Amino acid sequence: MGIIIAILLFSFIIIFHELGHFLLAKANGIRVEEFSLGLGPTLIGKQIGETKFSIKLLPFGGACMMGEDDADDMSEGSFNSKSVWARMSVIAAGPVFNLILAWIMCVIIILAVGYQPAEISGVSEGYSAEEQGMQAGDVIKEINGRNVHIWNDISLYTLTHPDETSLEIVYERDGQEYNVVIEPRQLEGDQSPKLGVLSPGYVRTGILGAMEYGAYTVKYWVNYTVDSLRMLFTGKVGIRDLSGPVGIVDAVDSVYQASAPAGVTAVILNMMNFGVLVTANLGILNLLPIPALDGGRLVFLIVEAVRRKRIPPEKEGMVHFAGFALLMVLMIVVMYNDILKLF
Repeated sequence: MGIIIAILLFSFIIIFHELGHFLLAKANGIRVEEFSLGLGPTLIGKQIGETKFSIKLLPFGGACMMGEDDADDMSEGSFNSKSVWARMSVIAAGPVFNLILAWIMCVIIILAVGYQPAEISGVSEGYSAEEQGMQAGDVIKEINGRNVHIWNDISLYTLTHPDETSLEIVYERDGQEYNVVIEPRQLEGDQSPKLGVLSPGYVRTGILGAMEYGAYTVKYWVNYTVDSLRMLFTGKVGIRDLSGPVGIVDAVDSVYQASAPAGVTAVILNMMNFGVLVTANLGILNLLPIPALDGGRLVFLIVEAVRRKRIPPEKEGMVHFAGFALLMVLMIVVMYNDILKLF
């Protein structure tokens, strides 16, 4: 069941990503040759107007083919005949749509179950928060200069900055802001250092509140992705901690097994929450300046905008091909690690 749900979830996220490219291409008068879900040979295809819509054999990935790699095609409606700003908007639309999808999912989840504010419900004995005079009802606003809006922001900062021995906290009490320095402390029985502040329950809100805190939740997942990448590049986590399609399918199955006893609604909400993680990660990772990804293409378009002259297509193509080859090698390594973790 986990495999089926994972495929459906991935397919929906990928379609939404490609829909961003498709809609911006149409808005800019760019001809879309094929809009497909999956990779490999075509299983089902239908021509509608100038675009062929198809489902491919392998249920991973997707494409919105606009002829962007055909540098010689400068005909009316071709990708390369449009201004650099139009092309940039089309390329950026996919990752942006991933973040929009994450926000929509977050709004639905918050409307259903609420959100956890950054207001502490109490402090624990023996920890720095108690010693610094913090108490129930205090609302944490910043940690070491990073804005805090929801409780997850606090948990994320302490998780991804394990080497920081002191944290400057800005909190609000009765309309007044206070500054304290908290030292994470690991007492007997603790698995990791703690601040000593206790989390609140969930707060229900209306549609406007859900929209606002949905945006804060997307911001949290963006920070989560960026912090994870920082820890990867600084060696605080290794490549063995990465997960690819196999690992994600296994995680989806675990989420399903844990949620199923609580009913269909619980399964949907938990899968949606997992979907927020996946689509936010996909959006941010696609914006990285890595050749073959949307971010890599944006780098070339930005350089073109600055130089007012296009980089030779054959050189750009070689860079993207090399980037694609490296990504495939990375995917194989990650998939191999995922399979080892299953046994």
